[in-house]
Amino acid sequence: MDTTNFTCECCGKQHEGWPALTYNSPNNYYWLSAEEKKEIAVIDEDFCVINYPDEVGRFVRCVLFQKVKDHCEDLEYGLWVSLSEKSFQDYLDNFDNENHESEYFGWLSNNISEYEFLESIPTTVVTQKGNNRPVIFPHESFDHSFVKDFYAGITKEEAENRIQNMINATQKES
Repeated sequence: MDTTNFTCECCGKQHEGWPALTYNSPNNYYWLSAEEKKEIAVIDEDFCVINYPDEVGRFVRCVLFQKVKDHCEDLEYGLWVSLSEKSFQDYLDNFDNENHESEYFGWLSNNISEYEFLESIPTTVVTQKGNNRPVIFPHESFDHSFVKDFYAGITKEEAENRIQNMINATQKES
């Protein structure tokens, strides 16, 4: 399979190529009950805040580009990371500033189905000029198979399997 035909969740149109593997929310939001989502959480396309009784979870949507060793196209993920209050506020305050460039420490807040996650992965979140979503870089020193694959790359076959698995999962949910 050189390309994949897929229906875009945003525009509803058919596209050809590799779709981004996107997560609509951080795990913390996904795990909330419907009632909790209404009462303690706020989410949109770029931000999520969960007001737990003892703390506040702050999340932003980012992208991660997975190198594909034997192909000219990278595999793109749309993932969420949690940020500290200070970092979240700085990002929010500068969200519409096309020239804002900053780096934040964050924790990966999605479980990618091809990997086992016993704990969250530390990341560096790098904002982009032009109001593009921040890019995530997992900390290379963190011992996890996802981090190893990020830095070593995956095969085209593995990338296409991940795409197909996500398309199949999305179709089952519909």
